[in-house]
Amino acid sequence: MAAVARGRGLPRAWLCRRAGPGCGRHYRAALCTELKQPLAIEEVASRPVRPHEVRVDVHFCGVNFADILVCRGQYQEKPQLPFTPGMEFSGTVLETGTDVSTVKEGDRVIGVSGFNGMAEECIIDPKTLWQIPERVPLREAATLPVSYGTAILALEHRACTRPGETVLVTAAAGATGLAVVDVATNVLQAQVIAAAGSDEKCKLAMQKGAQSTVNYGQGGLKEAVRKLVGSGGVSVAIDTVGGDVFLEALRSLAWEGRIVVVGFAGGTIASVPANLLLLKNVSAMGLYWGRYKEQNFPVFSRTLSSALQYCQQGRIQPHIGAVFKLEETTTAVHYAGKPMEIWRERLCLAWRVL
Repeated sequence: MAAVARGRGLPRAWLCRRAGPGCGRHYRAALCTELKQPLAIEEVASRPVRPHEVRVDVHFCGVNFADILVCRGQYQEKPQLPFTPGMEFSGTVLETGTDVSTVKEGDRVIGVSGFNGMAEECIIDPKTLWQIPERVPLREAATLPVSYGTAILALEHRACTRPGETVLVTAAAGATGLAVVDVATNVLQAQVIAAAGSDEKCKLAMQKGAQSTVNYGQGGLKEAVRKLVGSGGVSVAIDTVGGDVFLEALRSLAWEGRIVVVGFAGGTIASVPANLLLLKNVSAMGLYWGRYKEQNFPVFSRTLSSALQYCQQGRIQPHIGAVFKLEETTTAVHYAGKPMEIWRERLCLAWRVL
């Protein structure tokens, strides 16, 4: 993921600013005032913090594929214009409401904000803040919620991946793909086959720990996987592409294998041939990361705590490819929106002036 601009399988971008003295009368924010148009950087009036809220000085904010889609009006959630994109961020607590006891001023935190993180400050429910361990830098912490939260949910909660199993990862050089490779290899001790659309992307996935790669830009995925593992197939597949790539990944599963659908970056939603599920007793399941926040918050929260713990222990190493200042938001979103780049790196829009 480029400095943190992708989620799922796209790169991410992060924005940067100089930290202010605290809660000011105004702060800068990136605003989407019209769909499919460049974002505007405007001064926004601060509002008082309510008793159950926290004001955070945002240091880094991820630019995810979802941010790109929502600014085009193509995401499943459609906030009212004008709005501030940004689903995840890291920073320090500036102010807490009278009823807040879980964090205090000065604490370093990551937050999951819906769409309002791409600003110099953010007011948020303390329930969706997690304290950052001392040894984890703010920049790396900001890359964890969407991509690593998705990876951990997909591998541990949905697929129940076990040590030694073989995991096939499509779009393996995207933000989510690299996170899946990282967690599967270095946390779960699985054998990873990274599938991507170019030799350059395959090389990046290998650097993250994949044991073997498949360039599906040069031929069929199923046959390439068969050459690597034989007719038995793979235990787990994590797919963020959809379309024919999903179908070939499904056909690459072993007996009682599991495939987790994370997204459709290829633009095509495939129909699942039910006979394939029956013949090898395989399971096809979905993963919509954001819904866990509303439907099963304990699981959602546990994945972010795990991501922070893995990072503190040095078991995972988030990939950051680029950092942008707040005023460079439009450039960062454009960079993250390139089909080739979006799958390759994580972008990071940093509010602090470096």
